[in-house]
Amino acid sequence: MNEKLPSREQAVSFLLKNGCSSSVIRHCNAVAELAVELAQILRRKGLDVNVRLVEAGALLHDVGRSRTHTVNHVIAGVEIAQSAGLSPSLVSIIKKHVGGGITAEEAEKLRWPKDNYMPFTLEEKIVCYADKLVEGSSRVPIQVTIDHLSRSLNNGAAERVEKLHEEITGLIGDQP
Repeated sequence: MNEKLPSREQAVSFLLKNGCSSSVIRHCNAVAELAVELAQILRRKGLDVNVRLVEAGALLHDVGRSRTHTVNHVIAGVEIAQSAGLSPSLVSIIKKHVGGGITAEEAEKLRWPKDNYMPFTLEEKIVCYADKLVEGSSRVPIQVTIDHLSRSLNNGAAERVEKLHEEITGLIGDQP
């Protein structure tokens, strides 16, 4: 996979150009910092992880928040990324970063285009997971996110995040 990925500076410039607030950009930077740490740990453990893709995806995962702060920022982000000609793997990270993924049934209820919104690749999972460990621009224990999802949603998101946590920490060998 030899695709053109934006540098950190290009990604932040893209967020600014698309109207993301400074708080969204701080959040994306914090998620990227953690996601890169996780990706580097996994590479050292011998897994084939594209660290540059993880960094670019983490930086751009919330570009749709320039249009809305609802869950629909995913769809807005996909539209922005596709119209800018970003690589399909980056678009896929943006599409699959919410909760522990969005099932087909949930996507239908949200009136999203019929598609796959569940993280599948290791890079998608790392960005999705790192996003769950960052509130604003601060790292939080995974249990904070799980408790929040358990209280606010009734769609299995908390269980999917817990499963993602177990998968990633199982690969890492300890908690980030």
